[in-house]
Amino acid sequence: MEIAAPLAAAEVDWTAEADVIVLGLGAAGVAAALEAHGAGAEVLVVERAGAGGGASAASEGIFYLGGGTTLQRDLGYDDTPENLYAFLRASTSTPDDDALRAFCDGAAEHFDWLERHGVPFERKAFTKKAVAVRTGEGLLTTGNEKLLEFSDAADPVPRGHQTRGGGEIRGGVFAMEALLAAVDAAGIEVRYETSAIGFVVDDCTVGDGSVADGGAVVGVQVRTAGEAQWLRARRGVVVATGSFNLNAEMCAEHLAVVAANGRPLGTDANDGAGLLMGETVGVGTRGMDGVIATSSIYPPEDLIFGIVVNAGGERFVAEDSYHGRTAHAIERQPDQRAWLLVDEAHFAYPERQQPLVDAFESAADLEAALGLPVGSVERTVAAYNDGVAAGCDPLGKHPSWMAPLDFPLAAFDLSFDVAEYSYISLGGLTADSWGRALDAEGAVVPGLYAVGAVAAHLPMNGAEYASGLSLGPGSFFGRRAGRHAATCGRVDA
Repeated sequence: MEIAAPLAAAEVDWTAEADVIVLGLGAAGVAAALEAHGAGAEVLVVERAGAGGGASAASEGIFYLGGGTTLQRDLGYDDTPENLYAFLRASTSTPDDDALRAFCDGAAEHFDWLERHGVPFERKAFTKKAVAVRTGEGLLTTGNEKLLEFSDAADPVPRGHQTRGGGEIRGGVFAMEALLAAVDAAGIEVRYETSAIGFVVDDCTVGDGSVADGGAVVGVQVRTAGEAQWLRARRGVVVATGSFNLNAEMCAEHLAVVAANGRPLGTDANDGAGLLMGETVGVGTRGMDGVIATSSIYPPEDLIFGIVVNAGGERFVAEDSYHGRTAHAIERQPDQRAWLLVDEAHFAYPERQQPLVDAFESAADLEAALGLPVGSVERTVAAYNDGVAAGCDPLGKHPSWMAPLDFPLAAFDLSFDVAEYSYISLGGLTADSWGRALDAEGAVVPGLYAVGAVAAHLPMNGAEYASGLSLGPGSFFGRRAGRHAATCGRVDA
């Protein structure tokens, strides 16, 4: 990966130019390019791979949307922008309330935009507990909407809008095939196998690489087949280069615990190049320690009837939580150690690699085998069963997932250094509700936008995440950035 210091425009002989230059051709980049083109701008896309799609194509194709989408309404679910906002405001700690409001107000229209561009969603709902489906259902619950602490704040409604997949083919493939076809149909120029390596800046304070007062990003330095080129952007540059998951050095710095034990999700291009480029022109970052890790105990959903305990033999998370919330809680336990305990009536093998330790006839046997404090499991099971009898769990587990536990109990090891964990980084460049890049003091960096996984997500960590909160907001804010750059961006003669 090559990252170059910013160059002053006076030093550059431009190779090509366009109104808006988009870096990256995943969901956010495609959305930015299509919207900028639709607003009348000449658009040029730079993609380092030989084809578009990126990590979006490697995903399950879940777009977290709501507020009354046509899919929700067609399947009989009532949702409003206010209800969507109430849930996301209660469940996330994002400091950018303007962006959160904009997303909630525009999410339903954004779903229509996706369908207009050919992204396929079946009018079928999946009503059980799942991480993702490949059986055709287009709507499922993918977050913590049903947890008691959030269902008090907002009516729980399914909001995981999943692109139709099939068999071994992920929904992200079909979503990106449709969106890339729309780019081709629009005649938008894409330069493949071209790596962005730095920015060109007007009024640049050459030396420390910062943008002087009144300065702006006016172009991009790229490399194609080893040849350096300089692309001029008359109105703005939209960075949509993806996350830093595959950058081992950055992950070790910001996501040490998860990175030491987990497997990053994404493609080789998720190396943080766009983020590092943004920092060279003074763009700030937010939530760099944010991560969604997962080693889901479901499916099969029967396992949710079990309990999860830590090295003290104590419960610490409602087992019906979204899988990222559970992983976030495990990460914060001593030595990241945890076990799922499940009785004979609900025994099943989890789909993820979470080894079965053994089945135990008594609490004493289980405590001895796992090295848990004497009497801890007996007390925990007794307290849990008291909650079952009362129909009220101290940790907020929904009664529909509660049943008395009795020995024998099987133990599956969920510890970070044992179970199979995958992860996605959530931190990134700071941007406003229009995708405009911001410096560390919150001022706009003129001419530059950051959207998708290169920018800080709305959820700040795995406890706040819901599947689809990358593709949904990423493509939504990609559109806003493309439209803003085309219509309100800097205008150069």
